[in-house]
Amino acid sequence: MSETTHTEADAVPARQIKADAAVWLERRHFWNWSAEDQAALDSWRAESSAHEVAYLRMEAAWGRTERLAALKPSETENAPPSRVRTVSRIAVGVAVALMWGVAGMYYISRPVEKVYATALGGHRTVTLADGTLIELNTDTVLRAQIGASDRLVSLEKGEAYFQIKHDPARPFVVTAGNQRVTDVGTKFLVRRSAGRLEVAVMEGRVQLGASDGRGPRMLTQGDVAVASGNAVSIARKQVQTLTNELGWRHGVLVFDHTTLADATDEINRYNRTKVVVTDPSVARLTIDGTFPTSNIGAFTDAAQEIFRLRVDRRGDEMVISR
Repeated sequence: MSETTHTEADAVPARQIKADAAVWLERRHFWNWSAEDQAALDSWRAESSAHEVAYLRMEAAWGRTERLAALKPSETENAPPSRVRTVSRIAVGVAVALMWGVAGMYYISRPVEKVYATALGGHRTVTLADGTLIELNTDTVLRAQIGASDRLVSLEKGEAYFQIKHDPARPFVVTAGNQRVTDVGTKFLVRRSAGRLEVAVMEGRVQLGASDGRGPRMLTQGDVAVASGNAVSIARKQVQTLTNELGWRHGVLVFDHTTLADATDEINRYNRTKVVVTDPSVARLTIDGTFPTSNIGAFTDAAQEIFRLRVDRRGDEMVISR
């Protein structure tokens, strides 16, 4: 059986290819065109026959409009320079309108991508065009495209809490790595770190599955899914436990029988000064309490007082030891 292969260019809509061709032609005629630019254009044209055909057609259209700038000899022999310049401007205007008319049809209809981000220790709430609220936790980057037919968000890194404005006609999809979270009317948390994704459902339901559609799982209130590589595990937590884990929305971290190792990992996410536990037996001790995300001193003071531990400042580190 023969196998049909498709290049990346084959998957690009024809109108986008036309728009790209218009951009290339506009740059060639109106920018300071360089040898590097020509090489890039040649490479783009060589990627597929669709690119080549689109560019040739756009160039032919340019040639027709460019001829508007050439008056008949009888008209130009004695025409003042200002008249010639005026006609040239008209021709250029027609050419640009032709090119950007094609490009505009695509770019106007395409959803505009917006990027939202927070710095280390930052917290930001954004409202999308559809009314959805998203709270970004520390050191988070998120991209959003809200269009007429779909709503797409990509969590590049960090943690975000979603309160979705449900719309059955426009599914809300969050991608993170090779996982996809599809809203079914809910409030949920997505946290992405190196090689690990966590999804916790506060209300309603979400569908979690691979980006290619494999292995969809329906998560309901209280479900916490952890995806690592191709493996996904699901556990249930009390709503109060999940609420505590969202304490960062109010500027605090809530620890409930949390090991010092895990507690320091959490508080380090919000601060440039890092807490370091050198003794494995100390790392296994458990701590309870509510601490400001930006106040490392309150945390280390509590560890020192409760467990009679030693805390030393060493540059950008607070070292806890016996």
